[in-house]
Amino acid sequence: MTTTSPTPEAAFELAQVNIGRLKAPLDSPQLKDFVDNLDPVNADAEAADGFVWRLQGDSGDATEVSVFGDEWLIINLTVWRDTNALTAYMYQGRHREMLARRREWFEHVQEAMTALWWVPAGHRPTVAEAESRLLHLRTNGPTPYAFTLRTSFPPQGAEPVPGDVPEGLGCSV
Repeated sequence: MTTTSPTPEAAFELAQVNIGRLKAPLDSPQLKDFVDNLDPVNADAEAADGFVWRLQGDSGDATEVSVFGDEWLIINLTVWRDTNALTAYMYQGRHREMLARRREWFEHVQEAMTALWWVPAGHRPTVAEAESRLLHLRTNGPTPYAFTLRTSFPPQGAEPVPGDVPEGLGCSV
């Protein structure tokens, strides 16, 4: 009887965090379309090939979860099979439509608001871990510890892999 060991990729999953600074309160008319689409967009993510997990609060989304102690920031923290699965979800369907409208709901911020990193399969990242990865990316640029879709790293930190991100959509909220 032979046993096969998992491939390096199977031993790791991709964690993704993105945060956004709201332009108005979540219950404002300005954010109505955004809030109304949270449940459908989250359902699409959960049905997407390669989706593993997402951070949720009591409401079923993460809008009440505090990030960096700032009530105007909201967080999206997910885990995916790999960068291909995340990219396939991000740039199609309802999520793509919402991403294209992000400037209606979120402030334009110069610093990195999105970070990716590899986690052992089954690990569920915390908000503190996500904050640490974002701060690291802001200070050091893309590294195996925290990277972007444009400059990603395979599990266990080999050479960077250029990402194919559609023009005009970017990687941050």
